[in-house]
Amino acid sequence: MGRYSTEADNNSKAAKARVSHLRVHYKHCREICAAIKGRNIVKAQSYLKDVLVQKAGIPMTKYTGGVGRHAVAKQYKVGGDKVGFPTKATKCFLDLLRNVEANAETKGLDLENVTITHAQANQAPKMRRRTYRAHGRINPYLSCPAHIEIMAEEKNQEIAKETEEVSKKVSKKVAAQLRAKTVKAGGGVN
Repeated sequence: MGRYSTEADNNSKAAKARVSHLRVHYKHCREICAAIKGRNIVKAQSYLKDVLVQKAGIPMTKYTGGVGRHAVAKQYKVGGDKVGFPTKATKCFLDLLRNVEANAETKGLDLENVTITHAQANQAPKMRRRTYRAHGRINPYLSCPAHIEIMAEEKNQEIAKETEEVSKKVSKKVAAQLRAKTVKAGGGVN
């Protein structure tokens, strides 16, 4: 079991999954994490399945260089209608979400109330290859893999707090005046 970058509020109500050195683009993973965080597990899975068939898209917010524009982006708050359909990374996230779902079922959590509270992608060490250029030169040809971790927690049922009567704070002067009013006429001594 690996270390996670954050801990759940209640470990008995949380399900986790992680993968290291995954050979998918880190930049795509970062955008998918931002897109699914805060969603229900079942809804996140259906959303990513829609991304695979290009009914929905992943909003590209940080790494936008060379990203095309698409009409699907009008559904999201994205600058310049920049949206992507990262197929390989999406399939990896679907596998991770299936793992989180299985972990949640094993712990006996209600899947309807399980929400993704933490999704994070970190850069893994680059893998090196080489490409051959003109005039006998050689340039690096690097891949940019990622470490991904997902944590989902079951929401607690919120109970409405009963309203309590709050007594007003009274200054010493006003308290003395109130005491004086309650004293009987004639000095109050029996």
